Amino acid sequence: MLIWLVELSEHLKFLNLFRYITFRTGASLFTSALIVFLFGPMIINSLRIRQGKGQPIRADGPQTHFKKAGTPTMGGLMILAGIVGSSLLWADLSNVYVVATLLVTLGFGAIGFYDDYLKVSKQSHKGFSGKARLGIEFVIAGIAVYFMMRASLASGPAGSTFGSSIAFPFFKDFLINLGIMFVVFGGFVIVGAGNAVNLTDGLDGLAIVPVMIAAASFGVIAYLAGNAVFANYLQINFVPGTGELSVVLGAVIGAGLGFLWFNAPPAAIFMGDTGSLALGGTIGTVAVATKHEIVMAIIGGLFVMETLSVIIQVGFFKMTGRRVFLMAPIHHHFEKKGWTESQVVIRFWIIAVGLAMLGLSTLKLR
Repeated sequence: MLIWLVELSEHLKFLNLFRYITFRTGASLFTSALIVFLFGPMIINSLRIRQGKGQPIRADGPQTHFKKAGTPTMGGLMILAGIVGSSLLWADLSNVYVVATLLVTLGFGAIGFYDDYLKVSKQSHKGFSGKARLGIEFVIAGIAVYFMMRASLASGPAGSTFGSSIAFPFFKDFLINLGIMFVVFGGFVIVGAGNAVNLTDGLDGLAIVPVMIAAASFGVIAYLAGNAVFANYLQINFVPGTGELSVVLGAVIGAGLGFLWFNAPPAAIFMGDTGSLALGGTIGTVAVATKHEIVMAIIGGLFVMETLSVIIQVGFFKMTGRRVFLMAPIHHHFEKKGWTESQVVIRFWIIAVGLAMLGLSTLKLR
């Protein structure tokens, strides 16, 4: 919204600052953090009163988790307030990639909110129907991917199929055109990212820090991919307009920092599906927009690991009646092995940092 002040820069030179993505990204980060800090306590108190018993604790989970009974959930509302409020203020709302990303963020957040509501009101882990939830997520993601694909095709040369193609790291010109099926592929990436973060969110601070690390990494990628000079220098695919996504990801980092203040052990609130689905969907959408879907699997490798642990556990149990892990997702496995919660969380953060560095290194390997 404030980018429109650039039009007045002829009269007030300092308004030129609003032209720069770097300035607006920093301002977006600060603004979203401030929103969460200011309104966080009020939201927590309100949720605590309305939810009573708070988020239900798994009966088969680690014994240390029972002391968390009564902690309110739906903390994702704080995160969404910071992201959306700051993005509306600092991002270019005429940018299709920004609109598509916010659509997914809010859409997935709404699905997560309904799921959290059912769990809290019924005091059960069975929330929204899994098939119905995935179906709605695919519709939202598919709409976002379709418009981003059209925007990418329109900004390229006549006859270009770049917008509907998959790009591969290490190879600048190696593209596979999927045509309209790119909508399905992109939708799968976004839905997968949303649910992967959702599975990771099981310990205080475990999901939010890796999300901020991924957001920072993709903020760099979005800025470079949206800048013709940098994209040409690094030999990565130039996607006009995606640089503006750095502003949205700045808001994600700021909101994450604000939320971590309240989510640090012992957590005063859990983000719930409201936050985890929305944050994962946001990262997935940026990955699709910047043509770095495969790199996302590296940067978000921690989320991939958590998801695979669940798939392996369920699949192996159905085939053999036995379990591979003591408990899935895998962070609970290490708790069962005797790691303290803080050990699991901090060690997983370290893994997330290492994977982010590995993912960013692919930008120069062409």
